Amino acid sequence: MLKTALVLGATGLVGKTLVEQLCLDPRYQTITCLLRKPLSKDFFTAEATKVQPIVVDFEHLQDYQGYFGCDHIFVCLGTTIKKAGNKSAFRKVDFEYVHIAAQLSRGQRAGSFVWISSVGANAKSTNFYLRVKGELENAILGMSGLDNAAAVRPSLLLGEREEMRRAEKLASILSPLLAPLLFGNLRKYKPVHAIDVAAQMIRLQVF
Repeated sequence: MLKTALVLGATGLVGKTLVEQLCLDPRYQTITCLLRKPLSKDFFTAEATKVQPIVVDFEHLQDYQGYFGCDHIFVCLGTTIKKAGNKSAFRKVDFEYVHIAAQLSRGQRAGSFVWISSVGANAKSTNFYLRVKGELENAILGMSGLDNAAAVRPSLLLGEREEMRRAEKLASILSPLLAPLLFGNLRKYKPVHAIDVAAQMIRLQVF
């Protein structure tokens, strides 16, 4: 039986790549994308006839709970403190929106739920970013009634962004040189391409 998918964060680096992979995956029939604003017709490079874009107000995500009754939920939401403006605004996107999505997925009995966390996520970390990611993992993975929840924990993401950050530019240059040095316990810190993260998210879903 063909699957239905819901994607939040479809315009980001991983989200866009993920949607394009889902479009090419014969196991999926429809891919619903919840968006802040309309997409241009040529936003996705892959054939996007499966995509159903829906513009929503993320401040009232619960009003769109009906869309969460899909087989597979993918959440690629994320920002930075610099882009969000402050820690509170960052937490709203990276914790609250994702947590609400998980609750709605549970309420609508979605088949499985996968979201992007971060390598080093730890609720007790002194680093604010990693602490928020860790708190979210604890909240979702400890949520009773949410079947088949899983987090992917990438290191620095590589790929073509509209706005390439300085650290990402540096990583794309240095990663081929540093990769051979990151093995064993350090392997998880290797920069990873968005294509690989998206593929992992699909592999974690339950078919």
